[in-house]
Amino acid sequence: MISVGHSPDADDLFMYYAIVFGWVDSALNQKFENIALDIQTLNEKVLMGELDVSAISFALYPLIKDQYALLRTGVSFGNGYGPKLVKKKGVKLKKNFKVALSGKHTSNALIFRIFYPEARIIYKNFLEIEQAVLSGEVDAGVLIHESILCYDDALEVEVELWDIWQELVKENLPLPLGGMALRRSIPLNRAIDIEKTLIKAVDVALKGKKTLSQMLMQKGIIRVDSQKLDIYLNLYANEDSVVLNSQQKKGLEKMFKLGYDAKIYDRAIENCDDYLIPMEYESLRFN
Repeated sequence: MISVGHSPDADDLFMYYAIVFGWVDSALNQKFENIALDIQTLNEKVLMGELDVSAISFALYPLIKDQYALLRTGVSFGNGYGPKLVKKKGVKLKKNFKVALSGKHTSNALIFRIFYPEARIIYKNFLEIEQAVLSGEVDAGVLIHESILCYDDALEVEVELWDIWQELVKENLPLPLGGMALRRSIPLNRAIDIEKTLIKAVDVALKGKKTLSQMLMQKGIIRVDSQKLDIYLNLYANEDSVVLNSQQKKGLEKMFKLGYDAKIYDRAIENCDDYLIPMEYESLRFN
């Protein structure tokens, strides 16, 4: 049984549930056990080596690259949009403002820490951030997942993390948010089969988007209505989620360089391809 971690937000559920609903099978008849946890908890479990395959924040990857390969599928990038830094309306933030982020190893936390080095950070479950701002526990908070679409009218956006990303990289590259990683100890033929199965799951989900979305809504595990679900999936579970493309790789490499230059990572990752599963093994093996 292959343990697969994913977050309970709509794009992860959408991209994985074609397997749960039996729309996609493994060619090697491998079985999958899905584990739904918030993204920071998944990051921590992967750091401890507790999951075979998992959704991760891309910012985590340089810390686990020796134990996990990066998968090409199930990826989420911002492209003109992304997490939002929100505050109460009319509040002016000081340089050392107190902020709630969704986890130390999340991609939004990496970008935030580089851009706001004097901010006082606390980490909370992403579902608790909006209330922390409203209650005055913090001055501001970074909203992620579906929360970017529907937050309290008493709040306003201080800045979009997309705009911060653009300022940092000086290029029009997609903003890396989340991807998937696979334990390197899994035999290569099985690892290739897992990746191909997950690629099929994302592809099939997109082709059956309307039906799958309805099934997820009926299960009561989606936190937004059907209209917002459609908007959200168009942002984060789309054709660019099936297989990592060249622009996305450039965005990842730029993010990893920013983290290395900021001394958040002790080693640089200069070429993403070096950390992907070598799919060419399959054709060589059977030649």
